[in-house]
Amino acid sequence: MGILKNLFGPKEAKIVEVLPFGARFEVPRGQTMLEAALANKVPFPHNCTVGTCGSCKCRLKAGRVSALTDFGYTLSQQEIAAGFILACQAVPKDGLTQVEVEASGADVPAPEKFEARLVAREELTHDILKVRLELDRPIHFVAGQYANLKVPNIGRARNYSFADAPTRDGRQQINFFIRKVPNGAFTEDLFKGALDETPIDVDGPHGNFHLHAGNGPMICIAGGSGLAPLMSVLEDARKNRVKRPCAFLFGARTLRDLYGLEQIKQLEQGWADRFTFLPVLSHEPADSEWKGARGLVTQFITDVMPGIDWSQAEGYMCGPPGMIDAGIASMTEAGMTIDRIFYDKFTDESHISKMP
Repeated sequence: MGILKNLFGPKEAKIVEVLPFGARFEVPRGQTMLEAALANKVPFPHNCTVGTCGSCKCRLKAGRVSALTDFGYTLSQQEIAAGFILACQAVPKDGLTQVEVEASGADVPAPEKFEARLVAREELTHDILKVRLELDRPIHFVAGQYANLKVPNIGRARNYSFADAPTRDGRQQINFFIRKVPNGAFTEDLFKGALDETPIDVDGPHGNFHLHAGNGPMICIAGGSGLAPLMSVLEDARKNRVKRPCAFLFGARTLRDLYGLEQIKQLEQGWADRFTFLPVLSHEPADSEWKGARGLVTQFITDVMPGIDWSQAEGYMCGPPGMIDAGIASMTEAGMTIDRIFYDKFTDESHISKMP
């Protein structure tokens, strides 16, 4: 009878503990760790919920998990080796599983819902617009965060990083750098001007990408529209007289894809310590007027700040998944520890469609 009870009795409850919150909750069968966390109102970082953005990355401290999709589609080999998992794709296997999420270290405002209108568009490149929204009231955010934008009757919400430094009283006008997604319903209309003065729902702020306290060298890398959150972070640091050596690499395909250079020059002139800027072009024709660096931007990481102690440096990256993964590999190979690398990985429908 005891054997039958063991075979057919209730399954062991799967409990997850989330540090540093100290929250404990049960994960019912059929739910992921993230789904159960959100159902229990645990403020677990997240965004896409389908395993592409990496926002719910956490370190597995105890227990084992099963992966609904391979963590390697989003996390780098170095992150997986260090014990990181994705909560949105993880199902606990043991009675008690313990994970740790990054503590913000910043006074992060609670997200709110706003009504907005698109009041200005500026063409930065052939496929990136600077878009300005006027909100119904000021929004408070931490430099590096993003907001979700939703236009009625045009699919799902899209998330875009703030391109401005925050202000003490909040910003009622906010700017974003938005890249055109081929055949994307939202960006196709945006670039045609069909959304000018259109009501837009804004939900934010969100995200845990931000400047961390410290005085070690900063290696910052942006690709494409990933320039927005880094400009927000660096401009905020400049305003607050942060005194740290900084190397800023900007990767683009060709000369026509470079933008924001005047703003970066002003940032460099006002920086409180050594500041090195290096634009890198990956597909610029060999016979063009460009005399600068060519290749992949991540190939130049160790060149821009020679002689530093890489174990004390921090990496900040915003851009496409391939650039982020290559950057993590280069930084860790140089001697930077994985816990000093912070990134915002920009994904869209094309990346989601590649998931198995």
